[in-house]
Order: sequence, then structure tokens, then C-alpha cells
Amino acid sequence: MQENHLQGKRGRKKRRRSENSILAGSILLCIVTLTAVTICLVMVFQYRAVQQRNTAVMNELEAIRLDEEATYSQAEVDALIDNAVEEAREKTAEETGEAFLEQLKERMTSGDGTTDMLRYFFPDEIVVADAGQYYFFPILEELAKNTYDPEAFMADGDGVMHYYEDGERVSHKGIDVSKYQDKIDWEKVASDEVEYAFIRLGIRGYTEGDIIEDETFEDNIKGALKNDIDVGVYFFTQALSEEEAEEEAAYVIESIAPYQVKYPIVLDVESVTSTKARGNDLTREERTQYCITFCEKIKEAGYTPMIYGNLKTFTLLLNIEELEDYDKWFAYYDESYYFPYDFKIWQYTNKGKVAGIKGDVDLNISFE
Repeated sequence: MQENHLQGKRGRKKRRRSENSILAGSILLCIVTLTAVTICLVMVFQYRAVQQRNTAVMNELEAIRLDEEATYSQAEVDALIDNAVEEAREKTAEETGEAFLEQLKERMTSGDGTTDMLRYFFPDEIVVADAGQYYFFPILEELAKNTYDPEAFMADGDGVMHYYEDGERVSHKGIDVSKYQDKIDWEKVASDEVEYAFIRLGIRGYTEGDIIEDETFEDNIKGALKNDIDVGVYFFTQALSEEEAEEEAAYVIESIAPYQVKYPIVLDVESVTSTKARGNDLTREERTQYCITFCEKIKEAGYTPMIYGNLKTFTLLLNIEELEDYDKWFAYYDESYYFPYDFKIWQYTNKGKVAGIKGDVDLNISFE
């Protein structure tokens, strides 16, 4: 009887240990499950916050594991998971907000304007400011991007921008001129290492719509060519129809026929500040179509067409995705450009100084 009693007592102890083992295993399984689910849910949020939160959760779970008498229903496990996720979400939101405010304060105290700050916080969009309003354009993956290395641009002591590859200068210095530069001494210009010049051929008046030749065009193109400076020409458009765009192209082609024009024929597309400008009411679709019409006529004549404009031109005035077939001349006056798409020429200042020209002149850097 006593042996049977001892055996029964030992059996109950074994069963108790077995039950405790099963219970401990169940708790451990719950702990592992809870940890895995918590980590998966919280990973949706900020990684750093997840790391911090996991440490606290794991400490709590470790304490639970050591308490072998603790048991949890499914409802309690679900509640524990919900609480962990909610605490992590609140922690993440708070830290994210604090991090954003710190970055914002840093940008503001560094002297950045509103536009620069918006461009910093929206790197996958083109941010354009115009007339007190901000526009956001997603960067189109299907369009060719420029591959220039921002670190490879260097300005010399005179403010002339150059581009280097493997320590060798591969860019070309150029200018663009019109009647606003008055009489130019092209011999002195050539001595200042100017390799090419874009000569304004003419404009279409923005009120009456007449085509007007730039009064210095003939002198400038002859003077540049005489001094072995390659030339291109540009025409300021205010076309209101395809017919007018064709008229502008025909005028340009006829005007340059006597000259050797190696550089592109450029259509200057810019907005006019006057409220009376005839092109103010054009839609982006209309203006884009007129550009295409002009460029195709230039191409048919055997020249290379190009479109000149600034950030506003290529975002607010034109549908750039429809102009992928034409080279771009981009105007942006800063130490670095803000434009993701491909361009062949960058007009980087309108305050340049060149020998033979009184006052300021536009400076350009080209890569071909």
C-alpha cells in the first residue's frame, strides 16, 4: 500500500511536470507568435521605432515566459497584440513628426526659401512656383534623364561654368545675344574663348502678331562667323495656330539660307508678363502642337531644331512628354540646375561678362 502510494505520488508529480511543460510550451508558443505578429505589423512603420519598441516588448514577453504559472486566453493574447501595435504606432507617429519638424527647422534656419524646402521634401516631383502658387509634377520615368554629374561642374574665377570628365574639360563656352547687347566687337569675343553664339533672328510681336527681325541679327551673325565662332539662331514665338508656326519656321529658314548655321535652330518659348499678350490664353496642348509644327519644318529643311525655355516653360506651358524628339536648351540661373530631364545646353546666368560686349550677357554651357 505504501509503495503504491509513493508510486501514485510520483506519477502525479510526473503528470504535473508534464502539464507544466505543456503549459510552458504553450506560453512560449504564444510568446513566439505574439513577437512575430507584432514585428510584422510594426515594420509597416518606421524601422528605427520598431527596433526601440521591440526591445520593450521583448522585455515584457521575457518576464511572462519566466512566470510559469501565467496563462492567457486567445482574447488576452489578441488584446496584448493590439496594445503593442497601438503603442508602436503612436510612438512612430510622434517620432516621425518630431523628425520632420527638426528637418523643417534646419532647412529654415539655413536660409532656404519655401520653394527650396518643398523640393527637399518632395524629391520625386518637380516643384514649380509661379504667381504665388506651387505646382507639383511627378517625374516621368519614360522620359530620358540627364546624366550630368553635379560635382563635375566647376566655375572659374570669372564665373564661367565648365564641365570635367576624368580631369579633362569636355564642355563648350557659348553666349546668346540680341539687340540688347548693342554693338558687339566679335574679334574680342572670340579672344575670350567663346566657341559658339546663338543669335536672335527675330520675334513675333505679342500684341499685333507681326514678325519682326532683330535689328542686330545681320551684323551679329556675320561678325560671329567672320571670327570663326559657330552660330545657331533663335526665334521668339507667339504663334496662335499651326499656320502661324509654319510661317515662323519658313521665315527662319529663308533668313538663315545665306549663312553657315551649324548649331541648332531654336524656338524660344516663354511667357509674357503683359496681360495683353496674344498667347496668354493658349492651352498647353495648343502651345505644344505649335512647337512640334515649327520643329518638324526646321527638321525637314535639314537643320537641328531645339526648344528653349525655363522650368515654367517645360512644366506649365508645354507637355514635355510630347517633345521627347527635340533637343532642349534649359535656362536656370543658379550654381546647379533643377531639372531631371535631358538637355543639351544650360543657360546658367544672364549676368555674364565677355570681352567685346558692354554690360551683361547670357552664358551657356553645352556638352556636344
